[in-house]
Amino acid sequence: MKPGRRVEGRAGAPPAAAAPRRAPWLERLLPLALAAVTVWGSLGGPFIWDDVPNIPGNPHIRRLGWDALAGTSRPLTQLTFALNHALGGLDVRGYHAVNLAVHVLAALALYALARRTFAAAALRPRFGSAAPWLAVALAACWAVHPLQTEAVTYIVQRAESLAGLLYLLVLLALARGAESRRPHCWHAAAVGCCALGMAVKPVMATAPLLALLYDRAFLAGSFRAALARRRGLYAALAATVLVLPVVLAAGRHDWDVSTGFGMAGLTPGRYALTQLAVVAHYLRLALWPSPLILDYAWPTARGPGDVMPGGLVTVALLALTAFGLARNRVAGFLGAWAFVILAPTSSFVPIADAAFEHRMYLPLAAVVALVVAGAWRIAAGRRGAAIAAVLAALVLVGALARVTARRNRDYASAVAIWSDTIARHPHNPRPYVQLGTALAAAGREDEAIRSFETALRLKPDYGAALGNLTHARDAQGRLTLEQAIRDYDEALRLDPGLQWTRYDLGLALIRAARPGEAAARFSEALAREPGFAAAHYGLGVALALQGRVDEGRRELERALQLDPGNADALRALAGLDSERGAPGR
Repeated sequence: MKPGRRVEGRAGAPPAAAAPRRAPWLERLLPLALAAVTVWGSLGGPFIWDDVPNIPGNPHIRRLGWDALAGTSRPLTQLTFALNHALGGLDVRGYHAVNLAVHVLAALALYALARRTFAAAALRPRFGSAAPWLAVALAACWAVHPLQTEAVTYIVQRAESLAGLLYLLVLLALARGAESRRPHCWHAAAVGCCALGMAVKPVMATAPLLALLYDRAFLAGSFRAALARRRGLYAALAATVLVLPVVLAAGRHDWDVSTGFGMAGLTPGRYALTQLAVVAHYLRLALWPSPLILDYAWPTARGPGDVMPGGLVTVALLALTAFGLARNRVAGFLGAWAFVILAPTSSFVPIADAAFEHRMYLPLAAVVALVVAGAWRIAAGRRGAAIAAVLAALVLVGALARVTARRNRDYASAVAIWSDTIARHPHNPRPYVQLGTALAAAGREDEAIRSFETALRLKPDYGAALGNLTHARDAQGRLTLEQAIRDYDEALRLDPGLQWTRYDLGLALIRAARPGEAAARFSEALAREPGFAAAHYGLGVALALQGRVDEGRRELERALQLDPGNADALRALAGLDSERGAPGR
């Protein structure tokens, strides 16, 4: 036996996939170009919703270093935001450009994986001759599908697309390793990508299992053969899951109020029941992507009747997937691809928000693959099938790209995306608060107040709506100072996590000449969020008004360290330094 030659498995095992011919550049570039062109129009869209606390309101991204990895359960995602900030500050175009680049690379990785998979021994008799172009069709449809807009255009969902890219690279490295005479480099790449993915989003925890299922379906032919050939790889992939407890512990506050078995009124059973309808909804959007909604506020199911008929569809698909996996069928693997990747968010672990479209970023590939492969199987062997297939693919990609481009226009402004969300889901109070905030930022205060009032009519105990409404009315002088303080207090009673409302209350207490109470409120805010620059400013003012000038100066300096552009803190410090007395707002 020559040095470096591998002995693969046992007699009778299916051979590993032969390396497909080198793809023409057109095949490689087409899905990338389509992905880039389709989402190009979204590059100027503003920060919205969770973007705000995670990017402009996040002190950890303002300098590179260990601090950029702190205080979050997604440290690698946060590091990419820190890199964006270091290169372009808060210029939103840079953040969108990185999201676009991640999506384009993911499309290329999906193309490369699909090309090898269609040419694998298990599929070569049926698809081998058309493998490159089937891969192009799959990657192009996936890249331009409207269901991808939330994961790509909504900046903070970079976590989803980046995790998807690393997930695909794990599988691609596995496939490349099976072709290589020196697979260890590819296996090391797979393990490295898997470990990095754990620091991007917990969905990566399912990658080792899906890699084993892929190996069994397309490379080794059985679990026994897969483990015999690549036992060390799977042990290392499984070990990467140990990264998760570390990163989750570092960002525990991310999950305390939104995820876990202790969530009030949301048991594992009710959440799992709810997900039966949610998964069926995702499948419908994959096949007919309309309407797309940024914030569903999906209601929790109380019984089986609440999830019919979608729940029956999901149960049937789960049964078909189990049957297909038992017989090692390709369709079974595609079903497992979707269900396994969705499992962290669509199983029995309660999450405050039951449905978000970005969760279908990678599972969508299974649906598209099934449609593309099924269409080819129907057309194969018929006269003119190749021309018809190309025309059909072009029409489909063009239609998807047009809808995606239209959807991206909704993200062009915060007012536009929240107005669209309200139009499609008018009984959800949360979009009214977001729309009101966007209207206030645009100087449309009266419209903002009406939007906050609508949110309160829909949900009278909605603390965020009351806090924002009080701020808007207070700014217009529509409330007495004592009424504003009472309303801020009530909003905090309803939702103690409203940091900006706590800050507003502190400022109102300063205006009411109650600096001691104001200092207590600002201290509460900082106990919850030590990097809250505005609260350091408020505490500095409150302390200075009590005659504790040195302590106040330290707080103001801390505010400027966290937010160098804080004009209020600069003015307050200037007031102290010029000995003009204690500063006010």
